[in-house]
Amino acid sequence: MKALRVVGLWVALVLGMASSAMAEGFALTEWSARGLGLASGMVGRADDVSAIAYNAAGITQLPGVQVMGGMGLIAPMGTLSLDTVHGKQETTTKPAVWAAPHAYASWQLNDSLWLGLGVFSRFGLGNSYDQNWTGRYNLYSVNLQTISAVPTLAWKINDILSVSAGLEIMNINLTTEQKMPGFAFMPGVGLAPGVDNDVQVQGSGWGVGGHFGLHARLNDEWSIGLAYKTQVTANVYGEAKHEQNSLLPGVSFDDCDAHGTVQLPDSLALGVAYKPLDNLSFEVGAVWTRWSTYNSLNIYMDNGNQSISHKNWQDGWNFNASVEYKPLDWWSLRAGFWYETPVVNEDHADFMVPTNGRTALTLGTGVEWNDFTVDFAYCHMWINPISYDDTDGAGIKDFHGLPTGITGGNSKDTVANIYMLSFGYKF
Repeated sequence: MKALRVVGLWVALVLGMASSAMAEGFALTEWSARGLGLASGMVGRADDVSAIAYNAAGITQLPGVQVMGGMGLIAPMGTLSLDTVHGKQETTTKPAVWAAPHAYASWQLNDSLWLGLGVFSRFGLGNSYDQNWTGRYNLYSVNLQTISAVPTLAWKINDILSVSAGLEIMNINLTTEQKMPGFAFMPGVGLAPGVDNDVQVQGSGWGVGGHFGLHARLNDEWSIGLAYKTQVTANVYGEAKHEQNSLLPGVSFDDCDAHGTVQLPDSLALGVAYKPLDNLSFEVGAVWTRWSTYNSLNIYMDNGNQSISHKNWQDGWNFNASVEYKPLDWWSLRAGFWYETPVVNEDHADFMVPTNGRTALTLGTGVEWNDFTVDFAYCHMWINPISYDDTDGAGIKDFHGLPTGITGGNSKDTVANIYMLSFGYKF
């Protein structure tokens, strides 16, 4: 079947390009160009095939076979202004653009049942700094990539109510890089600083979760959606590599296997959509993410070393509002806004996630031509600064009891620009 061949080709591409980006916490909601242009206001609408990511119960509104594929480009940037014993020092994140691909397909089996498949990323994180920057003993590079495949079944109970259930199969890849202070023993002098040692930890793993949705089309004007995504816990296995320069006599760190557990939170989304005219719709919504389950990120190495990183984050909220207007039958205009509450615990803040809540404005447009659709969206995010004055994060104010010279500081001027393009086809 031609539709399945098209979907299979795009899914293979998406699986090879897992996304990573800067986000509040590190959850992603950039799952389609239309969804981005509407500030994720697709839980109540849920009326195109990307609903598989937002609220899959809505695909019962889609006749026949429909597919969508696309790509987002996410460009974060920011500055860390740190107070040190040598005065204030500022470091800007290295320029980077992260890819966020997506692919969806829905298939109407009969008047009551629909099958769906979505491939997209729910979580991602990417930050890098100069290897010799002030905070290198905490971190100079991190890349967390996830990609989820979600086969879904949706059931239209009656003309008003539909429900869905999906199995999420998530692949996780994590790479962290940091420096360790090097020391040398000089005769007649004793212990003296040496060249830093490089530590890179790479790991990957799999996790399984579930997606559940409910969509109620109350009448031609009002619809309500509810979507729940379960927690995903993955055991990650990999390798710790050490570049040894100067160390104490008799002390060495060999490359070894490493392992850890990544626990990603569940979320609950609610959306209420209002369509007063055939060419005009509004939606308001909220998403609750249980980041309080993210207590720590601990990495254990077979040589006896370990990296213990306390998190103790708090639950977060996303509040969004959006409007879509069609001045012509084939042309749509979109705009949206969202606000996210802080989730990071500043008592344990580190340089991996330098955010403390964020606000975004989104714009989008789309055109339809016969059975084709093309959508484009742009988003600008303002990311609130986070303070390091009181943190006990490892490697920030000390490294295993040794002072680093950092006494405090904060992030500033942190923003992200997102550009996304999606193509759809109805068979």
